[in-house]
Amino acid sequence: MLLKNINIDFPESLFWDTDKNKIDMEKHASFIVDRVVSMGSWECFKSTLAYYGRDKFIEIVINIRYLDDKTLSFCSAYFNKAFNEFRCYNYRQSNQVHWNY
Repeated sequence: MLLKNINIDFPESLFWDTDKNKIDMEKHASFIVDRVVSMGSWECFKSTLAYYGRDKFIEIVINIRYLDDKTLSFCSAYFNKAFNEFRCYNYRQSNQVHWNY
């Protein structure tokens, strides 16, 4: 269930490279969730989660191509999902790196 009456006031720094007024909440859902999870505040996270609903939000997060280690660990713990359920984790495992600092 989507709660359309939730007003999310995203900070300018979250969408610094795009016109915030041209972002469509439904059409650009994966873009929005990616930015909120990676760089957003706790308040943005909670508001966005409430807007899209838990199931849709989890589906989007699981299919994000890249998450840093801290964000991946947070999402895994918060949504009670194993690392191997995330696309970014599986993608990272298939690309070998020589040095991991």
